[in-house]
This record gives sequence, structure tokens and C-alpha cells, in this order.
Amino acid sequence: MTNLYLIRHAHSIYTPDEVNRPLSKKGMVDAEQIASSLKNEEIHLVISSPYQRAVQTVEGIANQFNLDIELAYDLRERKLSSDPLEDFETAITKVWKDPLFSLTGGESNIIAQQRGIACICNILEKYQGKNIVVGTHGNIMVLIMNYFDAKYDFEFWKSLQMPDIYKLSFEGDSLKSVSRVRINDTNKS
Repeated sequence: MTNLYLIRHAHSIYTPDEVNRPLSKKGMVDAEQIASSLKNEEIHLVISSPYQRAVQTVEGIANQFNLDIELAYDLRERKLSSDPLEDFETAITKVWKDPLFSLTGGESNIIAQQRGIACICNILEKYQGKNIVVGTHGNIMVLIMNYFDAKYDFEFWKSLQMPDIYKLSFEGDSLKSVSRVRINDTNKS
């Protein structure tokens, strides 16, 4: 079995710079809790979107297991539009309703999903039998999950936490199970 721990990044400070947007103070605390939640797993590899908020979310795990973080550009968040959006909710609803639709300069669900799946299939082939942390973003994460099972849809995306962890177990490139990993709250005694 190959296990992918898909991790949606923790809370970040909003800036228009998608690549260098950092985690907030809350996000940094949450990233520590993610590392704590996976401390008893046998993690072999950490791969992340190159976006700073995704890397910062999985850094603690990499440090905990003395691993480098491999960057995978195709795990970046889907580009919704090259233009500023007046109404994010309307835009995101529209692209999920029509998988082929894209806004100006943006990716349709199909295009974003294809790039995400190509990356995941490469990981599954290259690192068969390993436990791999994958630092990514909510929309691309759900599009990847949706490829394997249609129940992971727009409503599922809206229910995600920030951060969130889902463990996907594969035999070869066939998805066998999905489970949500509980994030330890290190503030509770």
C-alpha cells in the first residue's frame, strides 16, 4: 500500500501574492498540531506545493522525520482567474457547476484536475509502498480526490477545515480507502 496524507494548508495571511503568502500566527500553531498528529506515522517523504503557506504547513513534519521537502509545482492551488474577483463565491460555484468552464486566465476544474492527477500518479509510481505527506491546497486537493471518487465534490470542499488531513491508501494507482486524520489540539491537556 502507498499512503498519501493530503494536507490542506493552515490559515494564511491574505495577500495578492499567491506564491509567497505566509501562514498567520494561528496557521503556525495549527502546523505544529499537524506535525503532532502525524508523529506516530512512519513518514518516508514530504512533497509540497511550492506556495509558502503549503510549505510552512508541512515543515514541522519534515523536521520531525529529518526529511527534505520535495517541491511539486503541479500541487499548487488552482488558478481561478487572472483578474481580481468581485465575488469569489459566485466564481467558485460556477467552475464547480461546469467542469469545463474557466474564468479569464483561470483553470477549469478539468484542467486543474488533470495537472493534479498527473502529479499524484507520478508520485504513486515513483514512491510505491511509501507513506507520503502531500502539502497542498483545498480546491486542488478535492479535485484530486474527486477524480478517484465523485462524492468528493463542491459540497465536500465547502466542508473542509483549514488545515485538514485526508489519508488516501492506494494499491498501485487504485484508491482503496480514504480516512480523515484527526488533528491533535496541543492546547488541550
